[in-house]
Amino acid sequence: MTGSERVIVMKIELLETSKSYGSKQALKSVSTTIEPNKIVGLLGRNGAGKTTMLQILAGHIKPSDGRVLINGLEPFNNRKALQHICLISEANNFKRKLKIREVLKTVSRFYPNWSQETAERLLKTFNLDPGMSAKGLSKGMESALSITIGLSSHTSITIFDEPYIGMDASARYKFYDVLLEEYESYPRTFIISTHLIDEVSSLFEEIILMKEGKILTHESAEELKLKSLQISGPRAKVDDFIEGRQVIHAAEIMGQKTALLYGEGLDLNKAKAMGLLTERSSIQELMVHLTEKEEKLYV
Repeated sequence: MTGSERVIVMKIELLETSKSYGSKQALKSVSTTIEPNKIVGLLGRNGAGKTTMLQILAGHIKPSDGRVLINGLEPFNNRKALQHICLISEANNFKRKLKIREVLKTVSRFYPNWSQETAERLLKTFNLDPGMSAKGLSKGMESALSITIGLSSHTSITIFDEPYIGMDASARYKFYDVLLEEYESYPRTFIISTHLIDEVSSLFEEIILMKEGKILTHESAEELKLKSLQISGPRAKVDDFIEGRQVIHAAEIMGQKTALLYGEGLDLNKAKAMGLLTERSSIQELMVHLTEKEEKLYV
């Protein structure tokens, strides 16, 4: 990449987007907008439709109904849009018969803003020898090479779908650090789908939470956390506080009760004034309980 090349700001719009595979509907009339230059967490259980949505955004597959627009362009089979989108999946991000340097040379041709400088720096960060054959890489090293491709692409929209299978904790945290460095020096949109939510949730500016092919919520990470309140204390006091509120999880032992509430206007200070222990929920806890297969009614 030369100093004069800058990222093209790109807005993502999903308009009543659906995708079916035979009788199975993987995505069900999804509508949302992702504004440029955000780090977005795409969260949900297995089978929620996350990968299908990302493949449609990246132009790899075509929606069955509805539309996806990247700056007004439909990405499927559209080179003008696709050169600004990079999707890194769990596997099959490069040809294994090539050496690492050949892999990078090949993929660099697809991305006009490719940064060879970033690629070389990340090879050192992840201890990858450019002369090694991709065929001989461990699963963790494959993931590190895939991440290197994604970050070096310098595309306006870079998508990571469970990108670090096989990477140990040290390598994963290197990835988080490098992603933030890249975001600060070369802002663009990052969309990250992951099950390691506690590890990475501090990076997210926005959260898209999916359940059974639909979007439950799309809002800032801070707004989502402020809609949660976990309280604990004597059962009678907890029951008094939660009356009429949405409780998404509750547990009780020896007269002490814990409840996780979700919704607008949850007053942490009011709960404290009643002598209850209070804290906001983690993003991971909210994802787990909001996406339960069967809704549990506690109130």
